[in-house]
Amino acid sequence: MEAVLAPRQVKHPASERELLSPPAPPGHPCAGGELAIDSAPASPVPREPFPPHSWQHGRDTGRWRPPKPPLSAKAMPGRAEDTSGYFTNFRFVHQPPLLSHPAGAGRQGKEHLHSTESTSDVSWPRGKRCVLVLCLSAYFCFLMTALGVTAGAHRLWSHRSYKAKLPLRIFLAAANSMAFQNDIYEWSRDHRVHHKYSETDADPHNARRGFFFSHIGWLFVRKHRDVIEKGRKLDFTDLLDDPVVRFQRKYYKSSVVLMCFVIPTVVPWYLWGESLWNAYFLASILRYTISLNVTWLVNSAAHMYGNRPYDKNINPRQNTLVTLGAIGEGFHNYHHTFPFDYSASELGLKFNPTTWFIDFMFWLGLVTDRKQAPKEMIQARKERTGDGSA
Repeated sequence: MEAVLAPRQVKHPASERELLSPPAPPGHPCAGGELAIDSAPASPVPREPFPPHSWQHGRDTGRWRPPKPPLSAKAMPGRAEDTSGYFTNFRFVHQPPLLSHPAGAGRQGKEHLHSTESTSDVSWPRGKRCVLVLCLSAYFCFLMTALGVTAGAHRLWSHRSYKAKLPLRIFLAAANSMAFQNDIYEWSRDHRVHHKYSETDADPHNARRGFFFSHIGWLFVRKHRDVIEKGRKLDFTDLLDDPVVRFQRKYYKSSVVLMCFVIPTVVPWYLWGESLWNAYFLASILRYTISLNVTWLVNSAAHMYGNRPYDKNINPRQNTLVTLGAIGEGFHNYHHTFPFDYSASELGLKFNPTTWFIDFMFWLGLVTDRKQAPKEMIQARKERTGDGSA
């Protein structure tokens, strides 16, 4: 019979064994005894990025070190690598467990990898909340901007359709600075000229010269000489008699920088840790761009598209889309027919947040002397000059 030879066992002296295999770090299965591949440490594995029993021995350095992460993990976007060589900061990217990772060789390693959660500095639910809060803050700034134009420069100072006490005038002046659409004096002056000489060469944004001119083009060219000459014939002393208007006009540039750009940017950053870039582009730049175009649509679209139930002989129209964007300023045929009415629309007519705001201020005692067109006058005018659409 053929003898079965046992494998030759080579015994090394203690000093040589220590040279070939230096002592393992504390917590490793090899620490303090023979190699035990299947044995698990008696104590629970600490919650570390890599448990001690998965460490690797470096023959070149003679030290034990944690394993390096696989290249596939390094290539994943959205992760930041710390100085110890493994990933601890996750940004919305969650990789499934790496079963091929050295830590998965033992039961404890697999369990650890499956149970370890990424330490994200911004979790996805919190990220959604931050975006939602930033959008809400931008919309709040938009509403404040719109009120500074509609309830302030337009209905209060341009048409004197109601009277406001000092605290409300200060608020509306600050909101008007946030709008950054010229100071109250210039805005009201141009608007009074627009109503007096609507759709003529003396109109600063004459809609008969086309949509682009009435929307934004009038700001890129010099004013027609009729605008200047006929504008000088109108009386604007009541505007300069208001100390709030004078103060805003004097410090307009500084107030614009503060109200239109600094506050909408700094508040989200300070209160809930939003990045300055996100707050600047959303709450300042995007909000400002939208508010500009919404105001310009009143001069362009509301003079071209819609019906004319109150006076078919004038160009301004009733435009629902402009009403939604300009918080109640799209009832333009009514407004040009009854410019003294503080509501700028027939009472009870659909969507008009600016009127709601003025009514609320009246309830608080900050608004007095609201001017309204009588129902009999409105009905008689509709029957006499309306196009029959209402």
